[in-house]
Amino acid sequence: MAPLILWLVLFVVSLFVLVKSSDHFTTAAEKIGLHFRIPSFVVGVTLVAVGTSLPELASSLMAVFSDSSEVVSGVVIGSNISNLLLVIGVCAIISKFIKLSWNIEHIDLPFLIASAFFLFITMGDGVFTYVEGIVGLVLYIIYSNYVISTRKHRTSNALVSCKLDYKVVFTLIVSCFFIWAGAKYTIISLLEISSLMNIGKEIIALSAVALGTSLPELSVSVLAAIKKNSEMAVGNIVGSNIFNSLVVMGIPSLFSTLYVTKSIIAVSLPMMVIFTLFFYFIVRDKEITQWEGMILIVFYLLFLGNIFGIM
Repeated sequence: MAPLILWLVLFVVSLFVLVKSSDHFTTAAEKIGLHFRIPSFVVGVTLVAVGTSLPELASSLMAVFSDSSEVVSGVVIGSNISNLLLVIGVCAIISKFIKLSWNIEHIDLPFLIASAFFLFITMGDGVFTYVEGIVGLVLYIIYSNYVISTRKHRTSNALVSCKLDYKVVFTLIVSCFFIWAGAKYTIISLLEISSLMNIGKEIIALSAVALGTSLPELSVSVLAAIKKNSEMAVGNIVGSNIFNSLVVMGIPSLFSTLYVTKSIIAVSLPMMVIFTLFFYFIVRDKEITQWEGMILIVFYLLFLGNIFGIM
């Protein structure tokens, strides 16, 4: 029992370091965006989305280097589901009513759907190869280039130019180191806990790690919702999920073939696609109500109950 407690403590501490350092990285990245007066949605879907997805990327890379590539798919799918259901649900409940002004139905939502089906198709055979990873990375470059090139000329009343100094750059560099350290020991402790408790690594990845690595998205989006900046909140989630599906899966695959367990292929992967489609139909009218947010939270609880065999 003592070793298990020690590994649980290390897991919590490492995850905290990973999330907190990612939060500092995201804040620095956001200041850079504010300095150049980039519109809220673009900041959310690019700089903030990448920053808040660093825990997923870092933990996935560490999983590959620890010969536990099956953890990667669990982290990505679990994080995407957490973002769509938990984060958006909480933001909708806090905001009571989210109103969007950006035309996200033309490129952002279709790309979100495409990235989900990309995983559904590529993971179906139980492996995710480096060729599929390269395709994912190319798709993300195309998407991010489109977003930046077509929207960089727009301005947003929600953004005020922010002074950029050396402290921001220093924070960016230091936070990267702690992101690496936090991810390393998060994965090491995860592997030990799954071994001691005889629980599948993919289950812990789908639940505890996915939820933990989604905390930056949750904190950033909730703060944006409280400030009535729904563009940032939704943009962050859309951008994070696209980044997770294409980049967090893509980069680790360059180092090793990623294996996907049968339980993920049979249950969690189809659920992610269904929840993504559900989110699409909710947000295509540029509105998310408080009741829809509550429905998303219920779906998330049902998802957790399903992977733990409670429901």
